[in-house]
Amino acid sequence: MTASPFAARGTKDQIEEGAAFAPKFDRDGLIVCVTRERLSGDILMVAYMNDEALRLTLETGVAHYWSRSRKAMWRKGDTSGQVQTVVEMRTDCDQDAIELIVKAGGDGKACHTGRRSCFYRKVERAADGSVALSITE
Repeated sequence: MTASPFAARGTKDQIEEGAAFAPKFDRDGLIVCVTRERLSGDILMVAYMNDEALRLTLETGVAHYWSRSRKAMWRKGDTSGQVQTVVEMRTDCDQDAIELIVKAGGDGKACHTGRRSCFYRKVERAADGSVALSITE
């Protein structure tokens, strides 16, 4: 495994205003990643990255993630053909979240259910106070 290219965490000001990329991984060594499609701006999915997935994404220009359920690295598209080519990577103010803007490959379906986006259901509250999901896609 290659050594991490990421900067050490600095002061609050260095993290929020500086030029050093110092991602903050959680206690499990993961950072959340929101992935959006470049043309529509739609959120395709939310996943996690560990140090290696983030490094590989930067090195290859293709989205890599860490599967918490399988405890394994995965390069998006290896089994589905839905390769996500990174157009831009961003981080939030305290560098504990990543945003990928991608060109979605294949037929553009990012969700393992065969849908374009993992966010295909709307949460709705009925007049009687009950809450239910409705499919939007």
